[in-house]
Amino acid sequence: MKIMDEGGNNMIQDGFMYVSVLTAFAALMIAIEKRFSTNRFFKFIPGIVLIYIGAALMQTAGLFADNESNAAMYTGVKNALLPAMLVLMLLKCDIRSIIKLGPKMLGGFAVAAFSIMAGFIVVYAIFKQFYVEDTWKAFGALAGSWTGGSANMVALQGILEVPENIFGYVLMMDTINYAVWVMFMFWLVPFANTFNKWTKADVSFIESSVNEVAAASEKTESGPQFQHLLYLLGIGLLISSLSTFIGGRLPEVGAVINATSWTIMIASVVGLVLAVTPVAKIPGTLDVSNVMLYMIVALIASQSDFSNLAQAPIYLISGFVIMFVHLVIMLLLGKVFKYDLFTLGVASLANIGGMASAPMLAAAYNKALIPVGVVMALMGSFLGTYFGMLVAKILGAL
Repeated sequence: MKIMDEGGNNMIQDGFMYVSVLTAFAALMIAIEKRFSTNRFFKFIPGIVLIYIGAALMQTAGLFADNESNAAMYTGVKNALLPAMLVLMLLKCDIRSIIKLGPKMLGGFAVAAFSIMAGFIVVYAIFKQFYVEDTWKAFGALAGSWTGGSANMVALQGILEVPENIFGYVLMMDTINYAVWVMFMFWLVPFANTFNKWTKADVSFIESSVNEVAAASEKTESGPQFQHLLYLLGIGLLISSLSTFIGGRLPEVGAVINATSWTIMIASVVGLVLAVTPVAKIPGTLDVSNVMLYMIVALIASQSDFSNLAQAPIYLISGFVIMFVHLVIMLLLGKVFKYDLFTLGVASLANIGGMASAPMLAAAYNKALIPVGVVMALMGSFLGTYFGMLVAKILGAL
């Protein structure tokens, strides 16, 4: 096991130590976040962002050697965990619950997703000359996050082969721009009646369309035991290996559909199918999938380098312009189709914020509406990867 390079510098050259250090660091950051969960700092900078920043700083400082051992562990562990993580996350995405939301709310989700994707296309066309090379790939990954969640962004980073340095920029956008947008959405809550009068929205459908979903979602789940964790690991890793095996033997289609794309799509479909089976009732799915997510983020960050942050401002500006386009389109379509503020707001955060914020915004309107935010966020977690691939395909052609 080598820890120092031939010149005597402190560098981790053993692949197993490389992964173990990153995993331990991720655990430390989450422990600190949980310990100081009431601190305002962690309301704006969540633990997953600290994991990325810390691992990237380690790489910038030269802690990890650029050798075959580390590279092999990076590729092997990441490629094994990514499909497994998606399968487990999608076990809670029951398509039957999505159908029960009704056409009004499904339409609101579609409006939000369309306006976000339009924002990426408009902004990229305007600022293209200011971006570094391959930014279209990074924006495709971020579009996956803003129409789904962090897991979708991580999946697209692998599918599109986003350079780790540029991925750091979009993660920054995913943190700062997102935090501002969440505050704005909560600020709008008291103005719901005024907005609904302006759009002439009929809000009577809300109670009738969510009662059954609420009743189903309020069922409590017992805490996971060791056998449940083993079940989930076995299912996730087996599907991951089979998806990788099959995906690697399917043909490439253009610049976006490759072996990794096929693997992710196969794993996603299997996860969606299993979501309507007894497998979805196994406790602990989100816990195990989050462990995988944090490990993957730490691995991706360990390939990044913060020595060149000169491009950061243009990416932050781009994020705010994307959200402005999203807002304008949402307002116009909300007026045309007479949408209420609750539907538009929760649909927006179900895309941009995912499970972390959509249920909280729904609760700000009425606690009985929390399941609506949950189901919308789960819908985005399945579709986000495909929306991101579509955006990347369009941006790559510009």
